[in-house]
Amino acid sequence: MIDYRAAEEEFERYLDDYDRENDKVKLKIVHTYGVVEQSTEIAERMGISAEDRSLARIIALLHDIGRFEQLKRYDSFMPDTMDHAAYGVQVLFREKMIRRFVPEETWDNIIETAIARHSDFVLEGIEDERALLHARIIRDADKLDNCRVKLVDALETFMGAGADEIGATAISPVIRKDALEGRSILSADRVTLMDYWVSYLAYFYDLNFRESLDIVDENDYVHRIIQRIPYTDPNTAETMRELEKKLTIYIREAKRK
Repeated sequence: MIDYRAAEEEFERYLDDYDRENDKVKLKIVHTYGVVEQSTEIAERMGISAEDRSLARIIALLHDIGRFEQLKRYDSFMPDTMDHAAYGVQVLFREKMIRRFVPEETWDNIIETAIARHSDFVLEGIEDERALLHARIIRDADKLDNCRVKLVDALETFMGAGADEIGATAISPVIRKDALEGRSILSADRVTLMDYWVSYLAYFYDLNFRESLDIVDENDYVHRIIQRIPYTDPNTAETMRELEKKLTIYIREAKRK
């Protein structure tokens, strides 16, 4: 069985190479442990095996390990500065850092696949059913903790602007169309601050499990995230009202499937 506590102690030692007082680094440390909690919650609700629950926790602990180097080098979360998932796979599996966290090689393929694919725009091409299960769990858990981030962390830290500035901007036509037609947002299509904000809501379309949808519903995440921003641009305000209705209906209907 995987020793999660030993892996967490090693993760804390890894973090000593980074500036824990940096707001972005702090955010990512808290996010990492939040994703561990969400992965645990999803796994327990699904009733999967004890070994798979342990795997889900380890994957969550390590899923963003590449983010810290990205922040150290570029002070940015933007994907054009570094592919943090690919970097995480490189240091863990090409440079063999994974052995610091998980001494056995038994689960390497599952862990590597889940970390490598956790931020892909579309999850496809994974033939191994267990690896696919864990890729889906980490993607859902990542999104669920990002709901907490969007509600409680300083907008200036992850958006680079305050609520008033964000809500005064327009939504690009392609972003509006995709969001209202039930599609996730391609990162490269985002231009305005509101494009980014809408993209954080449209990722509800990409949730994989009924258990994840239940967590969204139980926490009223759609309404609460939308209401965090005052939308002073009239067109933006109207789109956000439409999007709230669309997502509320989508989650209700998706839970029935």
